[in-house]
Amino acid sequence: MISQGKNTKLTTAIMTATHTKKFLIIRLLCFSALAFFMFVLNSALAEKWEEKRRRMIEVDLKPRGITSTEVLKAMMDVPRYEFVPESIRGLAYADRPLPIGEGQTISQPYVVAWMSEMLELEKGMKVLEIGTGSGYQAAILAELGAHTFSMEIRPNLARDVKIRLRLLGYRVQVRQGDGYYGWKEHAPFDRVIITAAANHVPRPLLDQLKPGGKLILPLGNVRYYQNMTLIEKNSEGETRASQHGQVRFVPMVGRAQE
Repeated sequence: MISQGKNTKLTTAIMTATHTKKFLIIRLLCFSALAFFMFVLNSALAEKWEEKRRRMIEVDLKPRGITSTEVLKAMMDVPRYEFVPESIRGLAYADRPLPIGEGQTISQPYVVAWMSEMLELEKGMKVLEIGTGSGYQAAILAELGAHTFSMEIRPNLARDVKIRLRLLGYRVQVRQGDGYYGWKEHAPFDRVIITAAANHVPRPLLDQLKPGGKLILPLGNVRYYQNMTLIEKNSEGETRASQHGQVRFVPMVGRAQE
């Protein structure tokens, strides 16, 4: 025969277990509802960003002469908004440069596509970028199949961009240092791209360019405007320069300013 005290304890235990079970079910339902809401929200945001990228391709790139299928695909696949500060993410696909901190900018989409197209990259080429900044240009180069090496002189930007590129899955080797001297350990390079204005071509970068290679940079008066300049090195090591239009970039700093 069960005593009154034991019966009360048993009833209490059953009620507690029932309440606990109901609480867990309610909690699971709430979590499931939240997860479903976040899935729907993220899907909607992904579609919004994808539509903005598509518009960028159709309005800002193709009509201005970007014809490379590979470059257009890379510009479509790389999420530019991930490289823009959250406070101005709404402008991520505007065809304009945007500030990223420390007086630096992320170049406008057209310029990124334009420079990438002029490099005439082939998969497996080794590319050196000078001026990693936000990492967007480096991500485009990696998306195009290049073995990408990138140098950033500002320690904070270099630290942040290493993390960003790794989290986004882009295999880019980033080094903090003065890009004027290049990256001798990984030279020679098939292509070199300088994403800051210089009033002369750094000799070490020319030396680290392979015969048959191309180097592109905004060359000219660093305080005002520059000419987008493509330098090609032939099999004998001789170089030929051609200019492709006026641009305006932030100045290259470090040894380039001396």
